[in-house]
Amino acid sequence: MSALLTRSSAQERAGDFDIERLRRHFPILGEKVYGKPLVYLDNAATSQKPQAVIDALARFYSKDNANVHRGVHYLAERATEEYEGARAKVQRFLNAEHASEVIFVRGTTEAINLVAQTYGKAHVGADDEVRISAMEHHSNIVPWQMLCEEKGARLRVAPINDAGEFLFEEFEKLIGPRTRLVAVTHVSNVLGSINPIRRIVEMAHARGARVLVDGAQAAPHLKVDVQALGCDFYTLSGHKMYGPTGIGVLYGRRELLEEMPPWQGGGDMILSVSFEKTVYNKPPYKFEAGTPNLAGAVGLGAAIDFLAGLEHDALAAHEADVLAYGIHALAEIPGLRLIGTAHAKASVLSFMLDGIHPHDIATILDREGIAIRAGHHCAQPLMKRLGVAATARASLACYSTRQDIDALVAGLWKVQEVFR
Repeated sequence: MSALLTRSSAQERAGDFDIERLRRHFPILGEKVYGKPLVYLDNAATSQKPQAVIDALARFYSKDNANVHRGVHYLAERATEEYEGARAKVQRFLNAEHASEVIFVRGTTEAINLVAQTYGKAHVGADDEVRISAMEHHSNIVPWQMLCEEKGARLRVAPINDAGEFLFEEFEKLIGPRTRLVAVTHVSNVLGSINPIRRIVEMAHARGARVLVDGAQAAPHLKVDVQALGCDFYTLSGHKMYGPTGIGVLYGRRELLEEMPPWQGGGDMILSVSFEKTVYNKPPYKFEAGTPNLAGAVGLGAAIDFLAGLEHDALAAHEADVLAYGIHALAEIPGLRLIGTAHAKASVLSFMLDGIHPHDIATILDREGIAIRAGHHCAQPLMKRLGVAATARASLACYSTRQDIDALVAGLWKVQEVFR
């Protein structure tokens, strides 16, 4: 759902999308903040939840709650069916070849750490290299720094241009015989830039490197097909895509998961345990030690069902139309500078106002009922590359509207009045 559509074509295709009907699925959108209607534009931080997800969580705890896999009683069997059913929904959502390639984790951060501490430790050694890009979230920087420090490897960074676009040709020059793993975001949480993942994967694989994709910002907006992308690992966070917090997914190709050592030890990740030796379970259970977030998985499944019930092309056109409308409207405000102007872009409007700190912008907008984010957005190296300390960020979701953008623009005029 990117800005690759022109504004006019996106508007035309979005005409069939019943946004008011969709918004009624999200009860929090009817709330007021300081007596004013809520305008929620902080979706890159977390999305709001449709009633179907809220109901799924309540239903699980009120009717199906039991621990999974080992119980033989009725509730345990029903809970197991719900939990594994959610795994199958994720498999279809990502077009993974096997359900066993879907590992439930707490979120993208845990998924990346899992890969770093298992596949990374087994395959990255002294003088090897891990490649990332300059637009990565801290969650896709720090785990690799920790791994490289432990192993004596090098973390190398692919550059971006001033528009926030991935410089593929420069990146290609960096991939060498010592490159073991490439870790790159699918969509930037600061810029909204959509990276050419398929090209990156093809090039990395040609040089013998594996590829992990941080899909936290992509999963709510783009159609994700891990087989078409060809990536080795893909990560997502449930709360970014209308599901609960505390649940996420690591997709990994089956042959890689089978050879990777477990990360944590405990119940359910074993086949047998003695004081002398432990035999580990097969994937995905080898990586799901202890009691998992059962209700979270069920809620994520409900979020996937909700998204599957929407007409994807019309939804994509709607989001593209709101994004294009926002880009145009913000560009009309004197003294406002958009940060991140990539041609392929999704869901994010980062900006600065001359002479006004982003935190002051966000504070004043909050009093108008408008929720945005201000700060470095867990991307301090990117801020340094852009030559700024922080930005204000409005981020969109399926329920965002042109009226939300109009409210944001009106709020920004009030911000400027305060500082005039």
